Amino acid sequence: MKLTKVRVQNYRSVEDSEEFEIGELTCLVGKNEAGKTALLSAMRGLRPSQPFEFDETIDYPRRFSTRFDDRHPDGTAEVIRTWWRLEDSDKAAVEKRFGAGVLKGDTFQSHFGFRYEADNRIWIIDVDNAKVLDNLLSKHALDAPERNVLHGVSDGPAADKALSGLTERTPKQEALLQDIKKCRDSSFTKGVLDVLSARQPKFFFTSHFERMSGMVSIQKLQQDKSSNTVSVGDKIFLAFLEYAGTTLEELLDADRREALKATCEAASNEITEEIFQFWSQNNALEVVIEIDNAKPKDPAPFNTGMVADIRIKNTNHKATLPLSERSAGFVWFFSFLAQFKQLKKTSGNGNAIILLDEPGLTLHGKAQGDLLRYIVERLLPDHQVIFTTHSPFMVPMDRLADVRIVEDVIIEHKGKRPEVKGTKVRSDVLEVNDDTLFPLQGALGYEVTQSLFIGANTWLVEGPSDILYLQVLSQALAKRHREGINLKWTLCPSGGIDKIAPFVRLFGGNRINVAVLSDIANGDKSKIDNLKKANILKAGHFYTCADFTTQAEADVEDLFEAELFVEMLNGAYKPPSTHTVTAASLVGASTTPRIVKKAEALFRLMPAQVSEFDHFGAARWVLENPSVLDADTPAVNVTLDRFEQLFKAFNQLLT
Repeated sequence: MKLTKVRVQNYRSVEDSEEFEIGELTCLVGKNEAGKTALLSAMRGLRPSQPFEFDETIDYPRRFSTRFDDRHPDGTAEVIRTWWRLEDSDKAAVEKRFGAGVLKGDTFQSHFGFRYEADNRIWIIDVDNAKVLDNLLSKHALDAPERNVLHGVSDGPAADKALSGLTERTPKQEALLQDIKKCRDSSFTKGVLDVLSARQPKFFFTSHFERMSGMVSIQKLQQDKSSNTVSVGDKIFLAFLEYAGTTLEELLDADRREALKATCEAASNEITEEIFQFWSQNNALEVVIEIDNAKPKDPAPFNTGMVADIRIKNTNHKATLPLSERSAGFVWFFSFLAQFKQLKKTSGNGNAIILLDEPGLTLHGKAQGDLLRYIVERLLPDHQVIFTTHSPFMVPMDRLADVRIVEDVIIEHKGKRPEVKGTKVRSDVLEVNDDTLFPLQGALGYEVTQSLFIGANTWLVEGPSDILYLQVLSQALAKRHREGINLKWTLCPSGGIDKIAPFVRLFGGNRINVAVLSDIANGDKSKIDNLKKANILKAGHFYTCADFTTQAEADVEDLFEAELFVEMLNGAYKPPSTHTVTAASLVGASTTPRIVKKAEALFRLMPAQVSEFDHFGAARWVLENPSVLDADTPAVNVTLDRFEQLFKAFNQLLT
């Protein structure tokens, strides 16, 4: 089953998050103290994979703590409400027990909160009780006389009462009664819930603070386990031991110490190898497990009994250091994988939802990108993942639909006390305040920059509208099985001919293939000649739009036939009928051959209610109305021919 939606209420700073969608990957972005951790903790409380309980004293919103009974007359305060979608395997499990057609839908809700019974997570699911009874009657093959006692009965408790009231029951009636009694309280709905509850994923939570202890006293850890006071770092060490297939007790067995040490090293090597498939910072690290008698001069409690010392070896420098003195980012990554691998070992694939609170916070920006790649490639195939961040490097820019914005909303009223709304979750990622938007702005800027660093083939154009034109025309050509932009190209706006040289000098040293498509106007010829003489571009890698038209001056817009561009202008700006743009009025608006300059001149004569012409207006319209290019007209065909000629020229430059 999959989690599809969440609502958190009455928990720390979250008075009511309101409902928000959950996908395979969900990234909660917000500044510090926005309430991101509170959201994850509330979700965790529904069905935790590690020991965890809501604490009303600490977790209930403090400003309402004296008004609990007034706010919750029924005596309970809902914290977490979740919506789930059943998968085919879930429905098959229900049908195996109760027969086909007993579920009225494939979704249900589950919720929990303060003062709920500890083992009572409330489920809301629609079960056809009459259908269940009918299926059980067929299963046990009761004949008509045997069924008479159940005439008018449509649920489990009533069927139990009717059958139990018989002084004598046939073997089939007895078998049916015992089958009904297998359901909790003889309730078919509760029986269905028990089948599904066993299949409901648990929530596995970890934060960037949780790192494995670098040195562990085996005897003290045994004592801490007995008193239930094990530290977070030692819990991760225990998870590592369990994954390695050994226990504290076995480590104390001197006769098996070397074998167990080898077992632990094998497990650590496996985890380390997996890290290095994604860790781009330093591949010369190894995790070394040393298990030996304590040294009397070491500080307590490491001066008696057995001690496990986890160290990081740098094979380049031939030195080892305690785990606690190594990169916090690497230690966190290792610790997370130790917990995660043990989780998979015990719970099986897919039966946990991963909650990561500020994962990789101490990692370098590029290493955070490695971690994000690990989440997508290794976790998502088997698990839903929900993580929080305020780092631009952890925002999945290729999955913006999976980003949710977290804000602590406080509305200021002039002359009055501010109105506190608490933590809210929003999906409209760009309509938030500047502080919250910062990680997204940073991520977008980084993404644009990285396209230059990592794009093996970078095609520079003048501006964003050029990119829209090229993409839309490429799609139109592909639709007709003609040649469009090769996917190896990375399109990037340069900002104009004067900025091309700085762009190429800045990024050309990264062994990327750069080609340029430039506008050309009077006065640009000398700039283009100087650019070519500078030898910063390969020969033949600089084109102007005039190379694909019959004009000496040209912009990308000049690749469009005038009749088609007129249709785009009328669609984008919707001038009144008295000022409808025609090919004649556009061509006659100015003596310049450049169609955009003609449009600028023509639109200066438009009524005030018509928007001023800009390069982006027509580009946006053709992006939203690509069907205009499906027409079989001379204007469209000539336009497509010109763009195809351009694409062929640039595709030949690919390396």
